[in-house]
Amino acid sequence: MRFIADMGVSQTVSRSLQSLGYDAVHLRDQGLQRLPDALILDKARLEERIVLTFDLDFGDLMAASKENLPSVVIFRLKNTSPQFVWDKLQSIIAQCADELEAGAIVVVTDERYRIRRLPIS
Repeated sequence: MRFIADMGVSQTVSRSLQSLGYDAVHLRDQGLQRLPDALILDKARLEERIVLTFDLDFGDLMAASKENLPSVVIFRLKNTSPQFVWDKLQSIIAQCADELEAGAIVVVTDERYRIRRLPIS
């Protein structure tokens, strides 16, 4: 799996992914802090990456696009510490790998997660 982390996600999370052998990049590391959301999705689609974000706009953009990729993991957490986000992400990767590969929006809350397969009609 390949990942791209949006600005709200700590660089620690992308480094943790890298330490486990995942191909993960962070927008800040690439000097793309101001890249608009639609272009982030284009980049993720082109590079076959899963978007990691706290921004709900990505779900709306994917629904409007009628595309089945890229997958998006949206964190809606009260505790946004890098360690808590990392723990949640590891669980999502383990439990939702097939859905993420096929195309899905996964909304992660403190208590649970919800999956919407893409495209959304």
